[in-house]
Amino acid sequence: MNNSLKFLTVTALAASLAACGGDGGDSQATGTLSLGITDAPVDELKEVNITVTGVEIKPASGESRRYDFEEPLALDLLALQGGNAALLLNDEEVPAGEYNWVRLYISTEPGELTAVDMNGGVHDLYIPSGAQTGLKLVSGFTVPAGGDADFTIDFDVRKSIVDPQGSNPSGAEYFLKPALRLIDNVEAGTISGTVDGTLIAEACTDAATFDGGVYVHTGADQVPDDLGSTNEPLVIAPVAFDGTAYSYTAAFISAGNYTVSYTCDLDTREDANGELVDEELTFYGTQNVTVVADTTTTADF
Repeated sequence: MNNSLKFLTVTALAASLAACGGDGGDSQATGTLSLGITDAPVDELKEVNITVTGVEIKPASGESRRYDFEEPLALDLLALQGGNAALLLNDEEVPAGEYNWVRLYISTEPGELTAVDMNGGVHDLYIPSGAQTGLKLVSGFTVPAGGDADFTIDFDVRKSIVDPQGSNPSGAEYFLKPALRLIDNVEAGTISGTVDGTLIAEACTDAATFDGGVYVHTGADQVPDDLGSTNEPLVIAPVAFDGTAYSYTAAFISAGNYTVSYTCDLDTREDANGELVDEELTFYGTQNVTVVADTTTTADF
């Protein structure tokens, strides 16, 4: 039985691995798992660089299984937008059954955890909880006996990067407080479309540098709101000119009903005191869409 574990992350290269931890043994049923990590977009940065040194998964019963990379993977999270994802683990046999969590191990060595702003300035990132404990995603999943499971981790950089105000003992200019969600790729689809250039010209006060974004809210007939609100979006897809039209793509969206809206207002996540901000954003073209697995749904504005 060729049962395997596959991890997808933010590079196109497969890693060489050394596994340790619990072993299912020959008598235990196994299955295959594909797990990916992609990135939800951010406006203010052009690179978010991390180095992944390993991955760990925890069965509901039994010891966790950790995979340490022989060569750490240096990744730019923002290279993974619009549906891009890449391989970390490939064809690793694991016990079938329920799993409780996934943990990513991130290096904190100098130069391996940075953000690059739109002017090319390089800023250190700091993980307040400590990277030695890893970035833990507590979201259960199942590996079927003799079957395949295929998931992607959405690493939402827009929600994860925080500019600390006042005194910062770490000395880093930005905090990385990971906002992660787990998507079943078998049940996931894509929302994409275009935004009329006339609307952008009217809505954007600085259309030369910012073309706005499409907010995706879970459920139909939602009243769109900003990050930090009681009804914040699931993801925000940036709009960009591709040489022909102003377009966007929101990928790895679980099948179901959603409300999508366009805005050109910048969404400030935190105020000077580090508190979440509930802003009044102006939205255009709010509409309902239904995402179907393995299908691209079009929503134009």
